[in-house]
Amino acid sequence: MCAIVGIYGNENAARMASLALFSMQHRGQEASGISSSNNNKIKTYKKRGLVSEVFKEDTLALLEGSMAIGHNRYSTAGGDTLDDTQPIFARYKLGEISIVHNGNLINKEEVRQELIDDGAIFQSGLDSENLVHLIARSSQSRLRDRIKEALNKTIGAFCFIIQSRSKQFVIRDRYGIRPLSLGKIKTGGYIVASETCAFELVDAEFIRDVRPGEMLIFTNGNEEPESLQIFEPEFRPCAFEYVYFARPDSVIDGKTVYSTREKMGKTLALNDKNDQIKVDMVVPVPDSGVPAALGYADESGIPFKYGIIRNHYVGRTFIEPTQEMRALKVKMKLSPMRSLIEGKSLLVIDDSIVRGTTSKRIVRMLKDAGAKEVHFRVASPEIKFPCFYGIDTPNKEELISSSMTKDEVRDYIGADTLEYLSIDDLKKSIGDGNYGLESFDGDYFVRK
Repeated sequence: MCAIVGIYGNENAARMASLALFSMQHRGQEASGISSSNNNKIKTYKKRGLVSEVFKEDTLALLEGSMAIGHNRYSTAGGDTLDDTQPIFARYKLGEISIVHNGNLINKEEVRQELIDDGAIFQSGLDSENLVHLIARSSQSRLRDRIKEALNKTIGAFCFIIQSRSKQFVIRDRYGIRPLSLGKIKTGGYIVASETCAFELVDAEFIRDVRPGEMLIFTNGNEEPESLQIFEPEFRPCAFEYVYFARPDSVIDGKTVYSTREKMGKTLALNDKNDQIKVDMVVPVPDSGVPAALGYADESGIPFKYGIIRNHYVGRTFIEPTQEMRALKVKMKLSPMRSLIEGKSLLVIDDSIVRGTTSKRIVRMLKDAGAKEVHFRVASPEIKFPCFYGIDTPNKEELISSSMTKDEVRDYIGADTLEYLSIDDLKKSIGDGNYGLESFDGDYFVRK
């Protein structure tokens, strides 16, 4: 998942990068880091923790220069040490380099073993470090050519921002699996970020999405970035960005995340119209279930109520690295509004059911608070297959719908009824396009 940002041509580059990372905190909460350059030297600061904890004024003052790249970590590769945080910095034949990456390289182990057999010494467990070694070992004379050569040996989902002492290189994989957008900062320079929600805080105007298979090159003296199409595009953006990952106010590949989630809720309501269930209110699981619940309420005419209150000082539970931490955060994060829901029948909407443990705790919590019935609706299809493109669902055994029927899941979570969106309904809700649906249909379109 992760968040990446690049700022080029602004004297407050590191500060701009920290603001953008703060806007994209939802994409990763484990660690944050920034590399800046003043055209002579790259300086890097990274630490475990939230952006507001990692970057203080005195730290940002040390990260001088008119260009910077940054990263919020959500671990799908590597461990939990500082060595496994980004940006990754290295010195090599052409000078200094720093890299940030959002995605997952599915041929990581094969490439790493080849490099180790050839004498490479790795400092982390990150798949992104492969690219550093491949670039350093290339015989090409220009960095852009070294990057292209390295990427030809790289398979998977990736958005990279690569910074030398004077240039930035931005690359999105041929499938456009993870989002990446380009903007113009009103006070000068450019921003590239995982989500457009980062643009508002730095006062930037959206220009366009980085195209699948495109490389952008930012260079001193050039008013606009150079664009190279280095891979033939086969556009398959990840549907889960619209379901859960992205902030609702972001626009991904021309589609507003909020409106797509609202349509998901409307479709759930349309599918329920012939059912005989009677409910008193529509209750979202905050925050990611809110737009779909509003859509459901609008379509059905059933009142929308905040029957569950979220503590916003607790982060997202799904992106916690262990089940124990996820379970603890559910208890810390969500509280039932007993006076509102006691004796009532509830239509509860969440964005997805992955492992089932969170949904089970939510249903139990609502019934313990006096809810008469809990009818559970899910604004996405059943997740039956693991994702290898940057989502922390690596094992099929962890996915409740891979081994249970819908009725068995309903009984496990304790709901009175349970319904999901179909795959076709999800595609219609998002709109025109060919989406990556591997979590739902098992079509692993990125091939080794």
